[in-house]
Amino acid sequence: MDWLERLAEERIREAMERGEFDNLPLSGEPLSLDSNSFVAEDLRLAYKLLKDAGFLPPEMELSKEIVTLRELLATVVDDGERLKLGRRIDDLLLRLNLLTKRSFDRADPVYVRKLGEKLPRR
Repeated sequence: MDWLERLAEERIREAMERGEFDNLPLSGEPLSLDSNSFVAEDLRLAYKLLKDAGFLPPEMELSKEIVTLRELLATVVDDGERLKLGRRIDDLLLRLNLLTKRSFDRADPVYVRKLGEKLPRR
């Protein structure tokens, strides 16, 4: 833990001991972990409506199917079936990569720049 994290933790602990967090709004309520902060602001409402209706964005559908097929692949013993499943997974991965690349190409340039600033450099 670096010095800034230690300082923050110390300040939080001191505030807790003084009772500064005791009467906050929504205290004791479960946290809403349904964050869409990584979705472009103009798409958040649409994604929420789709999610509430039981639909996923296309890239999430593909990711879900890839995970399911990989789990199935781990249980298959027939070489021919393994080959077919492997090809299907490769096809889905290619489609997912193309879809996510295309969505970034159409994304707001400011959003893409800010995202690039947060990603580690290689």
